[in-house]
Amino acid sequence: MALTHFDAEGDAHMVDVSDKAVTSRVAKAESYIKMAADTFDIISEGRAKKGDVLGVARLAGIMAAKRTADLIPLCHPLPITKVSVELTPDASLPGVRIVATVKTTGQTGVEMEALTAASVTALTVYDMAKAVDKAMEIGGTRVVLKEGGKSGRYEAT
Repeated sequence: MALTHFDAEGDAHMVDVSDKAVTSRVAKAESYIKMAADTFDIISEGRAKKGDVLGVARLAGIMAAKRTADLIPLCHPLPITKVSVELTPDASLPGVRIVATVKTTGQTGVEMEALTAASVTALTVYDMAKAVDKAMEIGGTRVVLKEGGKSGRYEAT
């Protein structure tokens, strides 16, 4: 199977989606950020000096999804119809689990938008709490669901 972002000469290019059908599409991506137990307590109890860490991170993730084509060189700018970002404090990490869901009706999928939203959400949590915990770890970023288009449904196992 060939990579779609390279032409016959091996040069990078934007994929031509003009012949693809317009369909409803959704993608869901996840990530997490691990932190020290004390940092987890500060965030989950709303005691961070910079303010509402989870609320700010949610907004950053939503904004990031809308700006994906500005960040990833070969992404198509898409008419996003919905972005949601769920942040769930998880004492077993300890840290925050992130799930970003992006929807559109268009000719190409929104996996990159969901991945970007999840990533920037985690980065924003780091930024808001780095004064107390520089050792936080971001990981597990992956697409967990993709629906729509000719390739159909993908769900991570």
